[in-house]
Amino acid sequence: MLMPITYALWVISEIVLAVIKRSRDSAATDKDKSSFKILWGTIAVSIAIGVYFGMHRLGHFFGYERILSLTGLFLILIGLIIRWIAILTLRRYFTVNVAIASDHKIIDKGLYGYIRHPAYLGALLSFLGLGLTFSNWISLIVIFVPITAAFVYRIKIEEAALTTAFGETYIEYSARTKCLIPRIY
Repeated sequence: MLMPITYALWVISEIVLAVIKRSRDSAATDKDKSSFKILWGTIAVSIAIGVYFGMHRLGHFFGYERILSLTGLFLILIGLIIRWIAILTLRRYFTVNVAIASDHKIIDKGLYGYIRHPAYLGALLSFLGLGLTFSNWISLIVIFVPITAAFVYRIKIEEAALTTAFGETYIEYSARTKCLIPRIY
């Protein structure tokens, strides 16, 4: 029962974010370079294919279903917690499309003191968890790898926009923090 509730909360929260936290600034469209559409398209296709393989048990890890499903569920929950802490830390500066507000500031407190993209880290942990819940190596790869690639593209777009907006200040911030994984990357 916990798994369907977790999935539902995750999907609903992302839909709500997509609707209410999208920048209406027309200049944001230029900064975003379609990364929002690419990301959501990749997510939709990857999950659909991953669910197909998961439901048909192709590439299934027999004998490890319970441990993989529970680990996956745990990663989804941890990912959601990290993502929402990051979003709440940014508050009004968080948008689902790449946008820089006129009074935008670099936030370097909380998780942002260690990594520049904790909301993306949270999302990626959740997608890794989703892949694991199927106890299926094909589902895991089909869900996690393309979505990670789409997030990496998105990060490049966002980092370019932030560097353009903040210049040396953002470069210095980037030098003292990692991108996604504390102390590693």
